[in-house]
Amino acid sequence: LDLVRLSLDEHVFVKLRGDRELKGRLHAFDSHCNLIIGDVEETIYIVGDEEDDDTIRTVRRTSEMLFVRGDSVVLISPQTQ
Repeated sequence: LDLVRLSLDEHVFVKLRGDRELKGRLHAFDSHCNLIIGDVEETIYIVGDEEDDDTIRTVRRTSEMLFVRGDSVVLISPQTQ
């Protein structure tokens, strides 16, 4: 958690369960890795449902502020520019 503390008010990359990724500015966190992220770009990867079709569709959306529950967080990393 000390490394996460160094990323406060910096842009971070967060990988979540369920094939989701977030990029945004880390505003706050706690010991459970609950996060508050601002200026968020969320990317969701959706794999094709058909057996023969392994295509991956990408959905992107943005939010001003987002609360992320800590048990869904897999990775927190400083965002590379």
